[in-house]
Amino acid sequence: MIRSEERILTTHVGSIIRPPELVEAAAKAGKGEAERRAFEETTRRSIADVVGKQIAAGIDIVNDGEHGKSSWANYALTRMSGFEHRPKQMQPAVWLGRERFRFAQFMEKEFPRGVVGSPADACVGKISYTGQAALQLGLAAFKDALKGKTCTEAFYTAVAPASVGYDGIDEYYRNEHDYVFAIADALREEYRAIVDAGFVLQVDDAVLANMYDYLTEQSPARYREWAELRVAALNRALEGIPEDRIRYHICFGSWHVPHTSDAPLENIVDLMLKVRAGAYSIEAANVRHEHEWHVWEKTKLPAGKILIPGVVTHHTTTVEHPRLVAERIVRFARLVGRENVIAGTDCGFAQSEGVQRVHPQVVWAKFESLAEGARLASKELWS
Repeated sequence: MIRSEERILTTHVGSIIRPPELVEAAAKAGKGEAERRAFEETTRRSIADVVGKQIAAGIDIVNDGEHGKSSWANYALTRMSGFEHRPKQMQPAVWLGRERFRFAQFMEKEFPRGVVGSPADACVGKISYTGQAALQLGLAAFKDALKGKTCTEAFYTAVAPASVGYDGIDEYYRNEHDYVFAIADALREEYRAIVDAGFVLQVDDAVLANMYDYLTEQSPARYREWAELRVAALNRALEGIPEDRIRYHICFGSWHVPHTSDAPLENIVDLMLKVRAGAYSIEAANVRHEHEWHVWEKTKLPAGKILIPGVVTHHTTTVEHPRLVAERIVRFARLVGRENVIAGTDCGFAQSEGVQRVHPQVVWAKFESLAEGARLASKELWS
């Protein structure tokens, strides 16, 4: 993994808004062979386009925009055996914690999923990885998109065990440990394929933090037990992969809700640092979490590790001024060392293929501001 040795490098969390033609092609992909081929070709074009736009905006460490996947997490359920989708069996959105009651009127109007929950995905059989074809399509399209283009490094995202089937029900495995580790063992195949393809692996894990409020209401010990089991499962899935080829992204979801129930970073940072990764990506630019830079005054970033703080956010359509971006970067660089900081975003700009958090024009303006802010910060830090 390349470090900010001579200047502050830039990256982002991963998910970028899909163009309408890709969303349309994905909806038709299962109708027949012609539609499947059309979807694959549209995917290739879309990935090539989004890679070029990242580079043009000044992003150093790019990805495929997650245009090769339907969503940041639930895509994994289509790449594993053992799960049964139950659209009529609704599961409560416990990952929203007490906000679903405190802001019930808001949820009903702005985020109905918080009120009605989500359709269940039940584990009814042995879990194994079956997504080789879809994964290889995405990896090959990303490789082709990078040909003839200049970027510092490339990364590819995959979901963490804690964030798979979080609206799910286990009806097959004997206990929670066996269920979670079965998911991790299946995901291991995806993790290895990404690294073997030459990309840095980014593991996305919003649910690890999102379950904090719901489970600590039962007892703080219950949350720690739940989270530590899933960190252990993830670490087993990552065994054999060099840490400097792994980024771990922890956040509080890209969904636009009040976020008053988010876990304090200081209460979960030790869990994050237990993950076998060379870099850690965190939210740090939105109004709920920007103050948490103070955590790094007391928490030492382990030697050799990299911090990827969000310095622009998906939470607002306002484009951050480059000087504000630079101030945020410098703040972290002073605490953990300039060579240990890569400037990033809080979260993805599209939770799934049919969702956009801000308009695409705003996304690219934010990326440009991120790049310019990194240039300003580099001048100050290397002056």
